[in-house]
Amino acid sequence: MKNVVIIGGGTGLSTMLKGFKTLKNVKLSAIVTVADDGGSTGRLREKYQIPAVGDIRNVMISMAKSETLLKQLMDYRFEGDDDVGGHNLGNLMLAALIKTTGNFQEAIRKLSEVLNVKGEIIPSTIQTVHLYAKLEDGTIVEGESNIPQSGIRIRDVFYQEHVEASVEAINAILEADYIIYGIGSLYTSIMPNIIIPGIKEAILKSRAKKIYFCNAMTQYKETDNYTLEDHVDAINRHANSEIVDIVVTYNNEMYEKRLALYAEKNSFPVKVTAENHRFKLIYEDLLDFESKLIRHDSLKVKKVLKKIMESKDEFCE
Repeated sequence: MKNVVIIGGGTGLSTMLKGFKTLKNVKLSAIVTVADDGGSTGRLREKYQIPAVGDIRNVMISMAKSETLLKQLMDYRFEGDDDVGGHNLGNLMLAALIKTTGNFQEAIRKLSEVLNVKGEIIPSTIQTVHLYAKLEDGTIVEGESNIPQSGIRIRDVFYQEHVEASVEAINAILEADYIIYGIGSLYTSIMPNIIIPGIKEAILKSRAKKIYFCNAMTQYKETDNYTLEDHVDAINRHANSEIVDIVVTYNNEMYEKRLALYAEKNSFPVKVTAENHRFKLIYEDLLDFESKLIRHDSLKVKKVLKKIMESKDEFCE
């Protein structure tokens, strides 16, 4: 049995977990950011002073073993913007469980049992945290939802208050055979976990192979003009150490019509620009082009991880 820890948030993390949950002889642990402060999550945070639940909900849905009515209802969003309007049912259920149990991790555990979740879902912290960013011009931006809106290159993200990592997150990292970062927003999904001191220290102590699945496209106002090397450098800079052993990127052909649609939104393919790296770089068939969007395919991502786990000499030297 191999222990696999995935660190991130947002839809990218959910995509990976949809594939990873089908791996055999693997214990999955998803360490999820709770820094989100927008939409339904932000309203619940403000009203009830609880950590963000939106990314937790998404991960629960992706890790559920089978299709059930409750799984479908978890993502249902009520219409309107007053009272329950604008809220996802899953967010409300998590908020109710947090209030009734008095324990964030216990609320996640109870709902995970009902959904028959494959693996463990762990918040990176149980505090209600506020993410900040320092931009290249020195401006400080407060709030995860505001950070990508400035249009100015991000220098780093940080918390002003001391943030304690959850005990479960630290233990999962220390017991891991593989630690995976991504896929997802670099500064608002991955970094909010890594910059928590306890998590950073656990990653540095861990003897696990550390794998980064790099984004296929740049993210407007967050990673404009970023190369693959820029993504990795940002992760290492926030950890104050090199914490990436293997980087996985796509080898799929990008079609001009799809790229033109992304270019209209100032999003472009993430390119490799150096010949030599301090990490192992591998190219794989990762992407799904069935829709107009360019997305990672969950089963293709799973196959790559399986290949890495079974081919230690090739990928893990």
